[in-house]
Parts: sequence; structure tokens; C-alpha cells
Amino acid sequence: MQRRVVVRRSSVHGRGVFALKALEPGERILEYKGELIAWHTAVRQHRKQGVCGHTYFFGLSDGRVIDGGRGGNSARWLNHSCDANCEAIEIDDRVFIHASAAIAPGEELFLDYQLIIDEPADDVNRLRYMCRCGARKCRGTMLAAE
Repeated sequence: MQRRVVVRRSSVHGRGVFALKALEPGERILEYKGELIAWHTAVRQHRKQGVCGHTYFFGLSDGRVIDGGRGGNSARWLNHSCDANCEAIEIDDRVFIHASAAIAPGEELFLDYQLIIDEPADDVNRLRYMCRCGARKCRGTMLAAE
């Protein structure tokens, strides 16, 4: 099977995931893999690492978290964009990344993170979760729209 994506340096942030071939809307691209942990474990690990606004956690609807930093795959490198071309679809305790628009070879794949944090969404936290996507209608933050 021919590889459809590759991880390489991104102009948006660090590393990113890029299409190697054309991807069609609705096409399943990859699964977000990693260790399945409880939310309180993810919070504890995040605080212990002392990392501000940077994790490989993907929250599931049942409150558990997929930690892409432990046993994860290239999906952990998907960057945020306010004008995303991919979407995450949860099936049971798995998350699959699907194209939500046509994606050309060489184009970076993006999710709209829509992050929800326990702290207030004040100016300090909006800055911690600042968006760098450069989209025409950028919200300026990776946090969920209020």
C-alpha cells in the first residue's frame, strides 16, 4: 500500500502532516493512536511535564484520553487551523482522521482543535493557546469558539 502522508517540518508549528497524494473529502486518512488513559492521569502528566499548551492528548467523549506521545503515530503531528481540511471521527474508543475537503499532494493536513480548558478563557490563556494558522478567518486561538 502506498503511503498517503508524511511528517515533515511545518511553517505553522514544528512538525506537520502532509499529503503525498490527492485525498478526497470523506476519505479516512489515518487513526490517531496512542496509550488510552484516564483524564485525571493526562492532567497529572501534563502538569508534571510543565509544558504549556503543548501535548499529544486527544480527548474522547467518555472522558478518557488518547496520549499520542506514548505509542502514538504520525497523527500526533497534525497541526491546528481555524480553516481545517480534516476532521476527527470517534468510533468507540478510537479516533480516525478524515479529509473534510479535497487535499492536494504536498498540502498540510489540519484539524480545528476546538480545545476546552479548565481555566477561564481570558487573555492570558488565549495567548497560551495562540493560533498560528494564518487562515483568512483565523480566531487567533486554538480554543473552542465561545
